[in-house]
Amino acid sequence: MSVGLEVLAPGLHTTVQDLGRPGYQAIGVPVSGALDGFSLRLANALVGNPLASPALEILLSGPTLEVAADTARVALAGVGASLAIGAEQPRVIAAGQSITLQGGEVFQIFPGDQSACCYLGVEGGIAVPLVLGSASTYVRAAIGGIEGRALRRGDVLPLGVACASARAELRLRSLPPVTGDQPIRVVLGPQQECFTRAAIAALLGREFRVSPAADRMGMRLDGPLLRHCHGWDIVSDAIATGAIQVPGSRQPILLLAHHQTTGGYPKIATVVSADLPVVGRRRPGDALRFVAVNVETAEALCRDAERQFVELVTALEPVPQRNGINLSSLYGGNLISGVVTGYE
Repeated sequence: MSVGLEVLAPGLHTTVQDLGRPGYQAIGVPVSGALDGFSLRLANALVGNPLASPALEILLSGPTLEVAADTARVALAGVGASLAIGAEQPRVIAAGQSITLQGGEVFQIFPGDQSACCYLGVEGGIAVPLVLGSASTYVRAAIGGIEGRALRRGDVLPLGVACASARAELRLRSLPPVTGDQPIRVVLGPQQECFTRAAIAALLGREFRVSPAADRMGMRLDGPLLRHCHGWDIVSDAIATGAIQVPGSRQPILLLAHHQTTGGYPKIATVVSADLPVVGRRRPGDALRFVAVNVETAEALCRDAERQFVELVTALEPVPQRNGINLSSLYGGNLISGVVTGYE
């Protein structure tokens, strides 16, 4: 038997991603990588992989996959996401725990309506060739992942191992907090002097919404227009992930994983690294509010976010075995559903 996951339906935009390919922006190659690196690392931790292993990033609408291996251990990470195993009477497994699937089993991924993306980790990782040290798919240049593109029906994702290891499944002891209403922390600049005081006040005091014109490169933000002081054209300089660039339309653009490496529009602020996963989860139509912090606070937020991640992973626990029928649960609820849900 070949070792992989066969794509029966690809979903809206499903790609292989890891934590990106830093170090090549000087020659025009974006970092790419996961929009929500927190969830990608969490999915890998649940299946026992190194945290930066290649996984599937699923945007808005999920794929349907078939196990083309002896067994495959998978885990989903993402707010509100779940996977359904089988067709007629599917078993639904929520994000935040691993499960081992048998060869021939079919499962579908549902990202849910609380996040733009979720991540499927597979034990052993997705064994695609590395390009400049990374498996991340960069569609605009057709590099990484599966032929540098999103998944298509009939693709087979090669896996690093032919069967799952013999160990207990793992789950999160507690779910990560929902971040839908969290204000996004930014450091002003590097060109805030190019904007009027009213523009900076609008950025920090008004609400924006993610425009339908959003992809892995960036998201246009609907809301107040941000006026420049003396024009909008500057000498091109380097761009960091999370930069909020404002072109001549005065409509801000929040730049994400596939952002260009340099640009000639002034940048009014930059999202702190701790909040990049939060931004990556926002969907078209979602609200965004910004609050300014200084560099020292941004560095402290980064350390705190990493500490919280380590605490989550350290607290992973075995999934309890189903040892039999829990009669109190069976008699205390609907008897039809109790046949399924009454296990300990």
